[in-house]
Amino acid sequence: MKKFIPFVLILLIFSCKSTTKVISNANTDSIIASEVKTIVSFLASDDLKGRDTGSPGINKAANFIEDKFKAFGIQPYFKAYRDEFQVGTLNAYNVVGYLEGNDPKLKDQFVIVGAHYDHIGVRKTTESDSIANGANDNAAGTAGVLTIGKYFASQKNNKRSMLFVLFSAEEKGLEGAKHLAKKLKAQNLDLYTMFNIEMIGVPMKDKTYEAYLTGHKLSNMSEKMNAYTNDENFIGFYEMAETYQLFKRSDNHPFYVEFNIPAQTLSTSDDYIHYHQVSDEIDKLDYDHMANIINKIIPAIQQMNNSATKEIKMYE
Repeated sequence: MKKFIPFVLILLIFSCKSTTKVISNANTDSIIASEVKTIVSFLASDDLKGRDTGSPGINKAANFIEDKFKAFGIQPYFKAYRDEFQVGTLNAYNVVGYLEGNDPKLKDQFVIVGAHYDHIGVRKTTESDSIANGANDNAAGTAGVLTIGKYFASQKNNKRSMLFVLFSAEEKGLEGAKHLAKKLKAQNLDLYTMFNIEMIGVPMKDKTYEAYLTGHKLSNMSEKMNAYTNDENFIGFYEMAETYQLFKRSDNHPFYVEFNIPAQTLSTSDDYIHYHQVSDEIDKLDYDHMANIINKIIPAIQQMNNSATKEIKMYE
């Protein structure tokens, strides 16, 4: 997450019900912890050297994502999976997968499920380690997108069309998301919502809810997701997300800017002390928690895909 909560501040600060029914055919036990861990373990391995934009490591990550999309039956949205752009002199690329909707009318509307797959690469050596593996930030969110994509590709029950997007250069100023948002806007894409996943690797502490959405007060997405999952305690209001303007600091924001739609990020990160540290390693994450969060996201996304009207709306 770009400029999340400064590490020092973390240590100092942290030492509405609906009758909408859950989608009946969503298998909420579809994603298992071992599947999530396998994905994170590859992306956050030392071999990928922290997945810095323009590096050999992020190229390996992109190849991995492409192979997953192919195996799942998710097609490229453009001529190839890679959506290429420049960050200064660096060659960068988002990885964009496409699943066409099955409703003759609704398939022209799109839902984006996204996360960034880049991280900050190799840093100054600390305790004999210099690789910022980025397990929680954001191999965790990438695993979320891939497993959600696998689910929908296997079910083929989405009425609206879906884009599964793994963004690069988030850590360099949301450059991948800015590039793609402008590109899709120029194509007049009918974008309903953009749902982003960021740092879901560990549970929140001492909260009555399991996750939060950035931009909580800007739309009814939180309320609708709780209704779609039949769990009023799934999404809650996290005050520090508003205090530190996290809505503007992840890949949801460029889509809000370009399309003026509900474009928000789900996270469970509140006091993650390993943020942007070489200690953000695979063994720091809770994979049962991650599988639980992903399995709750799935019926919410399914209802976003299949509702007869665009139920998630910006507040005036």
